[in-house]
Amino acid sequence: MAFTAKDVKELREMTGVGMMDCKKALVATDGDMEKAVEWLRKKGLAAAQKKAGRIAAEGMAYAAIIDNIGVVVEVNAESDFVAKNEKFIDYVKGVAEVVAKENPADLDALFACKYPGSDMTVQEMQNDRVLVIGENIKVRRFARYAEGFNVPYIHAGGKIGVMVNMDVEGISDMAAVEELGKDVAMQIAAMRPLFLDKSNVDDEFINKEKEIRLAQAKQDPKNEKKPDAIIEKIVMGGISKYFKEICLLQQDFVKENKVSVEKHIEAVAKELGGKITVKSYTRFEKVEGIEKRQDDLAEEVAKMIK
Repeated sequence: MAFTAKDVKELREMTGVGMMDCKKALVATDGDMEKAVEWLRKKGLAAAQKKAGRIAAEGMAYAAIIDNIGVVVEVNAESDFVAKNEKFIDYVKGVAEVVAKENPADLDALFACKYPGSDMTVQEMQNDRVLVIGENIKVRRFARYAEGFNVPYIHAGGKIGVMVNMDVEGISDMAAVEELGKDVAMQIAAMRPLFLDKSNVDDEFINKEKEIRLAQAKQDPKNEKKPDAIIEKIVMGGISKYFKEICLLQQDFVKENKVSVEKHIEAVAKELGGKITVKSYTRFEKVEGIEKRQDDLAEEVAKMIK
């Protein structure tokens, strides 16, 4: 079967593989497009590995309930364009399904699991998606909640994924509980709490904060004549107020900032005739902490035409 330059271009667009390799694949398969894709995939791990070193500084955070299990995952890609690609989104959802069903202990265990509807492992499927999409793809992290009542929230199409895990007692109106969970999840997305409750703030964090604030306070001319004990008291008072910023339950509830999140949850539970406790939460913001590479466009184009 003969093939044309248009076929080579089409195969390039389908697989993300270079023109010469696409031509070789079509020669090897006598111009059969499907067999050429297969041929490239069989040879494709090397191509996927080349892309694996490139910085994946886009992607999506995804949260869902799968078989009554709450799952949050973050999967990264190189560009925002690919992060909106259906093949990429399907891969992310497949990874979430694996987390829910297989309960992997860590990323290595996750990559060794079978990918849904395939004979491939998650790692092999990831390599395959890299080859097809043409960009580096990386599962970065995941969280799983098998107990309690879980409420997922996805903000801005995958910029932030949140899971709120609650214990619910004596309440039959679970739709109202879900609405509350969604409000709490939106609070978490917007306000970035570092801790669930002030009781969860560890001594190391408090001591470090105290050290920084004491140093600042002693440099302030207003405190020049104040005894150290008074300065320390002022500093510890400031840290107590800081808990209202960094602890979810002590934060002002954004939809009604006259009450804290904790008091709002208590009021809703009372109205519904039972008890609701937020036990835990996970907030993944895509590429949080990943430094994006700033490529020089002219240099990149120059490399391509060499």
